[in-house]
Amino acid sequence: MIVSETADKIKSMEIRGAGRIARAVAEALRDHALSVRAPTRDTFRWEMEHAASLLLATRPTAVSLPNAVHIVMAGLENAKTLQEAQAGVVQRADEFVRSSQHAVEQIAGFGASHIRDGDVILTHCNSEAALGCIIEAHRQGKEIEVFATEVRPRNQGLITIRTLNDAGIKTNFIVDSAVRSFINEVDLVIVGADAVTVNGAVVNKIGTAQVAHSAREARVNLVVAAETYKFAPRTILGELIRIEERAGSEVLPDEIVRTLPHVTVRNPAFDVTPAEYVDLIVTEKGAIPPQMAYVIIRDYLGWGIDEFHTPFGPAGFNGE
Repeated sequence: MIVSETADKIKSMEIRGAGRIARAVAEALRDHALSVRAPTRDTFRWEMEHAASLLLATRPTAVSLPNAVHIVMAGLENAKTLQEAQAGVVQRADEFVRSSQHAVEQIAGFGASHIRDGDVILTHCNSEAALGCIIEAHRQGKEIEVFATEVRPRNQGLITIRTLNDAGIKTNFIVDSAVRSFINEVDLVIVGADAVTVNGAVVNKIGTAQVAHSAREARVNLVVAAETYKFAPRTILGELIRIEERAGSEVLPDEIVRTLPHVTVRNPAFDVTPAEYVDLIVTEKGAIPPQMAYVIIRDYLGWGIDEFHTPFGPAGFNGE
């Protein structure tokens, strides 16, 4: 029940944001490991694989989700008994949640160092990591001002402006299509990421690519704040990140759409910003140019080339 409830909340966007999704998945797997009644290690493994599959199916674009599953499920490796398997999953889940929360704090520190006193910053969507950088710069006494977009159609920008307002930061709330009108007043763009590919391209909330294009044209630097578990290992092999397309009813109510028989409402949730539009990616391990994304995947995510043929990670995990 814990897993299915978490899956439903992720699908409905009651739980939203790549970091929050990743932590919710880790916590659901931990709670499932503690509550499931399995008589043997192999039965427990099957139950955990089934739970992981349900969670993996919820949001195809958020790479933090499969990375969280991969990290937590690695707790089953080398477990010889049911007790060892359960303890391994619980330990890995707890460690992931702690490191995820700490990562945002570390990114905030690194990111704030790239914000100057007097900067005007533009941000798009609601990113814990990006907001952490802005709030930390404000906490350090830097005089800053923010432009925040509304982020149609789910209006995540409302969460962003409430957070900035509560922090006492001067903020301008603008419609998404007004970015080009205000970009010349901006000194720095800071956004989050739902995924970072091996070549440094960034998948983030729909509209980010347009923001990046405007910033590039105006010669405004764009910084991406992203935890290492948002980097996408499978892109090493050329696998593309599938862009989630959500229900058209999020854009127009069904009763209106029914009156427009020749209209199809398209509602992609994310877009891809090319690496050449990104100046810096700030992670909890430090700031890197987008061209170094491969180093994060190789050195910090623990994916080996033999792990890519299974859904969750290590070869043989699914009884192969």
